[in-house]
Amino acid sequence: MESDKPVQESGTVAPEPQVLGNTSGVNPSFADLSLRILLFVSTLAAVIVMVTSKQVKLILISQFVPPVTMSAKFDSSPAFTYFVVALSVTCLYSLSSVAASLFLIRKPCCLKKLMFPFILIDSLMVGIVASATGATAGVAYIGLKGNSHVGWMKVCYIYDKFCHHVGASVAMSLFSSVLLVSLIALSAYTLHRRSF
Repeated sequence: MESDKPVQESGTVAPEPQVLGNTSGVNPSFADLSLRILLFVSTLAAVIVMVTSKQVKLILISQFVPPVTMSAKFDSSPAFTYFVVALSVTCLYSLSSVAASLFLIRKPCCLKKLMFPFILIDSLMVGIVASATGATAGVAYIGLKGNSHVGWMKVCYIYDKFCHHVGASVAMSLFSSVLLVSLIALSAYTLHRRSF
């Protein structure tokens, strides 16, 4: 019975050629690029939604005093301002990291050198985005539910459009945090595979 494997001149069977490269079917560089583009879009959307969240209302304080015009906007709260600044920084970083990821697709030889800095900066960005999201969500929760112990009133029944904008922006920021954690895991996995 004859074998399909090639036979060398000495009569032994030649070893099968090894397939080099990524055998899983998914290129980590393309996955990294896709996640970074999603990060840019989500942080940009969160900033735009928060900045455009202004709402003006005519509020009646007393029947003896004429109504007062009051507005709710992101720069009325330091937590909301911090949120916009933090997500703007992350948005700019994600844009520059998209360019770096495109460079890695064209020059895969530099992959090992850039993965560790990606892990460090992505970790820093997770901290920034998570702290900004937590601060904003805390203030938003007080606006939604109030706090009877210290006498803080609910305001979301008055500024409903503003509160919806804040809620949507916080949700997009949470999604950005998940994307950053996924990028850290992907970079660590890629670095680990290249090391062995």
